[in-house]
Amino acid sequence: MGKGEGCQITLDQQLSLSCFTVFSSGPKMERKIAIIGAGVSGLLACKYTLENGFKPIVFEARSGIGGVWSQTIESTKLQTPKSFYQFSDFAWPNSVTETFPDHNKVMEYLQAYAAHFNLFPSIKFDTKVTSIDRLVPSDEDEHSWDLWGGTGKPFSSSGKWNVTVQEARNAYQVDFVILCIGRYSDLPNTPDFPMNKGPEVFDGKVLHSMNDDLAAELINGKRVTVIGFQKSAVDVAAEVANRNGVRYPCTLLFKTVHWMVPDYFLWSTFRSLNRWTELIIHNPGEGFFSWLLALSLSPLLWLSSKVVESCLKWTFPLKKYNMIPGHSFLNQISSCMFTVLPRNFYDRVQGGGLSLMKSRSFTFCKNGLVIDGETTPLVTDIVIFATGYKSDEKLKNIFKSTYFQKQITGSSAPLYRFSLFSIREGIHPQIPQLAILGYADSPSILRTTEMRSKCLAHFLAGNSNLPTIKEMEHNVMNWEKSMRLYAGESYRRSCVSVLLQKYSNDQLCKDMRCNSKKEKMVFG
Repeated sequence: MGKGEGCQITLDQQLSLSCFTVFSSGPKMERKIAIIGAGVSGLLACKYTLENGFKPIVFEARSGIGGVWSQTIESTKLQTPKSFYQFSDFAWPNSVTETFPDHNKVMEYLQAYAAHFNLFPSIKFDTKVTSIDRLVPSDEDEHSWDLWGGTGKPFSSSGKWNVTVQEARNAYQVDFVILCIGRYSDLPNTPDFPMNKGPEVFDGKVLHSMNDDLAAELINGKRVTVIGFQKSAVDVAAEVANRNGVRYPCTLLFKTVHWMVPDYFLWSTFRSLNRWTELIIHNPGEGFFSWLLALSLSPLLWLSSKVVESCLKWTFPLKKYNMIPGHSFLNQISSCMFTVLPRNFYDRVQGGGLSLMKSRSFTFCKNGLVIDGETTPLVTDIVIFATGYKSDEKLKNIFKSTYFQKQITGSSAPLYRFSLFSIREGIHPQIPQLAILGYADSPSILRTTEMRSKCLAHFLAGNSNLPTIKEMEHNVMNWEKSMRLYAGESYRRSCVSVLLQKYSNDQLCKDMRCNSKKEKMVFG
């Protein structure tokens, strides 16, 4: 196949290597690429840059690969069917028969992937990056650029990045940086409390779900309260209730209820989202007839959401425990909020091992928590915050430049900044020679990240240029408009909605001049 020819993409080998390595001609060794993080996105970035002739350096703060999978509770397992959490060129071993493997098997799979493609020699373990800073000539005016980096190309003849590593004498100077630091680690998001009403007045132990010491011996025989109602909160509460039983019941304290679906139901949901369902979804930049068709078929989308909600209400005692959310199932999945219901969750509630408590606010006291609207404190020994992470702040903090920090999280930053990561190789138009991978949410995050990694490698190999900054902004504004249509107030810029997953992948295929094959499967 000659340069520029298209290729067909199947579900199991999306954008396979044959689609783009033919473009990788010429030496790339002289270009230095730094990849920060050796989680799933870091491994993918390393693999595809290596295959395109580069010699990347991967900086990993911990002693091993895996990212968030390397530090999780015992009961954690995939919340995506493994067939949708699989590398396109490295299948799960036949010995893994479960649809939702546990975290140990996920780690074994990632280890095998890294070994198979010889990624370990490129990784510097126990090497924490403290900051990155762009070095530019004094006469360079970044604010006057019409094209990304001034040229729309991946590398600059003048600008470099300094990568500063903890306890190192000298910084590493590189031509391009790929940030793969993820959303779910390092900087916990915990509420603020009035003076003398926070954890400092509590005689018990306060942890975050990210803590490494969240072990069985710590929670056994203790009264535990878990704060939150997303994936980690529900998983932690279920594990504590399973270990301690009714003698020391666990309390799950939350502000907002979300739809939780059993794993078998999630599989059905994934399978039903195929190319036909694209017809009823408004896509960014759609034409008049596509808009009209989606508008006329939109009641089917609403109806399917109501059917799911009715099934969940009928199957589980949601009304009995006041667990019916105030938002639709469609709104939730459009915001990348997939929460899998742990097995026997409501059995534990009915049996007394798990208590569900909804409250808008709470404070600490000496022996527990003071719940808004309650007259007596909730006595507890351990409080575990499963309230997420300050992802934007973590991303911002790695930049030494205040200008780049403001581009990430400042009030003057345009709203497209994280939507753009969903479409164009994780590239921010105002931050040259840098890309971000693994930051966006997606119901099929591994495949989403692999698609972007391949597209980024294609761009680094010099086979495509970016459009003007204004065109990129316009593209992303259209994306945001479509996302807000379904997600409403729950819209998050980092989310690649399950409804627009195929569209997102199709755009990446278009960037690489590959044809996405119209299959009857999800995430093609």
